[in-house]
Amino acid sequence: GLELSHCVGANSLGPAVPWRSRGPCKMKRVRTVFKPEQLERLEQEFLKQQYMVGTERVDLAATLHLTETQVKVWFQNRRIKWRKQSMEQKAAKLSQFGVIQPATADSTDIKDHEEDTVDVEL
Repeated sequence: GLELSHCVGANSLGPAVPWRSRGPCKMKRVRTVFKPEQLERLEQEFLKQQYMVGTERVDLAATLHLTETQVKVWFQNRRIKWRKQSMEQKAAKLSQFGVIQPATADSTDIKDHEEDTVDVEL
């Protein structure tokens, strides 16, 4: 099942309070903590292919005792990290040759994608 922490915005000294006093309490999901063996296998699969879909994702999730959603989100987040690292390496190479890299749409895209990073625990 879902593991949920206390209400978002709840007073830590008192009981949980409904979010903005409207409706039920909004709960914050607990971040998934992967075991080292799971991370190693996920990284191995990522080196083979950056996109895991369909039955491959279902099989990998079952093998690692994770949900399909956890595997999907891990791959999404890993692709963002991979793109960011690629951009940083490219910038470092250009700076070695004295080329100053102007701000591009690509570099702002990375920042936008970082905010889309999602941690899901199901």
